[in-house]
Amino acid sequence: MSSLEAALAGVSNLNSLGFAKPPAQTRVVAAMSGGVDSSVVAAMLKRQGYDVIGVTLQLYDHGAAVNKPGACCAGQDIHDARRVADAAGIPHYVLDYESRFREAVMEDFADTYLAGATPIPCVRCNQTVKFADLKRVAEDLGADCLATGHYVRRVVGEAGAELHRAADPDRDQSYFLFATTRAQLEYLRFPLGDMPKPAVRALAAELGVRVAEKPDSQDICFVPNGRYQDVVKKLRPNSVEPGEIVDLDGRVLGEHDGVIGYTVGQRRGLGVATGQPLFVVKLDAGKRRVIVGSREALGVKRIALKDVNWIGEHGDELDGREILVRVRSTRPPVEARLQEQSVVLAAPEEGVAPGQAAVFYDKHSTRVLGGGWIAATESE
Repeated sequence: MSSLEAALAGVSNLNSLGFAKPPAQTRVVAAMSGGVDSSVVAAMLKRQGYDVIGVTLQLYDHGAAVNKPGACCAGQDIHDARRVADAAGIPHYVLDYESRFREAVMEDFADTYLAGATPIPCVRCNQTVKFADLKRVAEDLGADCLATGHYVRRVVGEAGAELHRAADPDRDQSYFLFATTRAQLEYLRFPLGDMPKPAVRALAAELGVRVAEKPDSQDICFVPNGRYQDVVKKLRPNSVEPGEIVDLDGRVLGEHDGVIGYTVGQRRGLGVATGQPLFVVKLDAGKRRVIVGSREALGVKRIALKDVNWIGEHGDELDGREILVRVRSTRPPVEARLQEQSVVLAAPEEGVAPGQAAVFYDKHSTRVLGGGWIAATESE
């Protein structure tokens, strides 16, 4: 037994996943993408004696992605997941969810870009396909829980399961899980939340997982070479239209081939020059306009939200509360105040874009309180 497993086992009558029965009597569905993290979860739980079933969702055309580095849930990755399951001696099922993934994630991805916003398909995928559809599959298989390789922590508090940031801040994925419901959180397990990535790779080698050195998957698995514009054009042919690049006063500075080629905060590749650095400040898809300005114009102080999801207390209990908020997945949380369906930042943040998410954290702990989709921003 590894040091991690010994720590998880603890001294209580609960097993490492929090059930009051032996691991052999606890059925777990392990979501297996073919990457090192989900593979370690499946192999580790099997070694601890759990009744593990591996499930992989085929999410998009595997034929086109067999040799695509950094992909997941397609082609080579499905093959890798199957090999890991075979080596661990656990049953493994591949379920075709291409249509569901296209409808819930890829179509939304295209529509969001065409509306002049910046989508986060990983959140939509977790919100729909993985934590809703896969959860139902796990329940149909009689599983006590669904285990994933996400770097977050599930902590049982006085009122039930809580979502917390991962112990390793560099690997924390809580931003992408803000839309998780309380019912889902009761059923989910995240065995890697207390581990840094090097320790996971070391455990993978110890467990004999053949993908121990496999590169991490990229954020947008279905976008080849990071060219999201190509995906949008393929899904929405003839919908990308040219327009004007204007300054904050509406003065035309140049032309563009489509607003989908620009994101808020972008500096490079604008194709206009005024003698000073320019940044994309706003996208007006209705008028087909890319609005640019100085860096100072990027500062956002108030964020209006939609479709807010509360994992902690209810929203009315948090109104006016001082919190921490993360407005981009790559940024640390910053101080802010909740105000009804909006967030007021203590200091301006740059590059805050509609379509992204604002995720709320307790100011005095690592707990995730919830989050919402950014609908609009204000400088003051």
